Amino acid sequence: MPLHIATPLIESRPLSSAARCPAWLKLEALQVPGSFKIRGVGAACEEYRRRGARRFVSSSGGNAGLAVAYAGRRLAVPVSVVVPESTSERARELLLLEGAELIVHGESWHEANLLALSMLGQADAFLHPFDDALLWQGHASLIDEVARSALAPDAIVLSVGGGGLLCGVIEGLHRNGLGHVPVIAVETTGAASFNRSLHAGRLVELEKISSIATSLGAKRVCEKALQWSRQHAIRSEVVSDRAALVACERFLADHRLLVEPACGATLALAYDRSPALAGFTRVLFIVCGGATATIDQIRAWTAERA
Repeated sequence: MPLHIATPLIESRPLSSAARCPAWLKLEALQVPGSFKIRGVGAACEEYRRRGARRFVSSSGGNAGLAVAYAGRRLAVPVSVVVPESTSERARELLLLEGAELIVHGESWHEANLLALSMLGQADAFLHPFDDALLWQGHASLIDEVARSALAPDAIVLSVGGGGLLCGVIEGLHRNGLGHVPVIAVETTGAASFNRSLHAGRLVELEKISSIATSLGAKRVCEKALQWSRQHAIRSEVVSDRAALVACERFLADHRLLVEPACGATLALAYDRSPALAGFTRVLFIVCGGATATIDQIRAWTAERA
């Protein structure tokens, strides 16, 4: 049995009404560790264990790290997670709850990542948060499930951080004969490295991440994401932090499900009736989830941006 679950695919009347087009949701927030990450991370961990890995090492204090910790516990493989000092107490609590060794180091993910890489021994496997073909293959299972359903979307909306979900979804579309379905890739202002790269025609690294949507906080997307933009129809959209936060609260009220601002960015396109959705008749929103934000934190961020 895979470490991820097959998540519900439902029609959303509230989002359909807001967007003025039929909106469907793939509820990845219902994965046990809280996000889609377990699809790719779980597949990668299983493969690395088959290759003989005796420890998993991660440098993510967010959803990827949580997925590694969960996979390690399920597979009975020890896990070490290096997180930066900025990692929230909630994320730290969840990592410890999964039985991971938690190491706090550095001000940024870059510093934490360098330490994680220096720790690797011969029998260790490093789990990158987004830049690994094994991750993309695992994330593609999301589209396998959609393809087995009766839904035939004519557009897919998702959030982009490092590009792992984007690469996985497009890989899934192509392996299921759905390569004609465009993807609308959403980021927040202050974390829009994919948007910048698309406009430049090359990978662009941001000087810093200024968005509160830290799950989207990759200063540079993976190269594969930019490669896909030359082979597949991808539309890039950028929304404000406030729009993402408001979408989180509205989605909680509409569907009784709390998601992080990184996911709220995707939902904001529907709630704000974005012109990017015009002309489509069946739009699928990937509700990617996120386990480290609380409603109190989301409301505090919203008040700061009032």
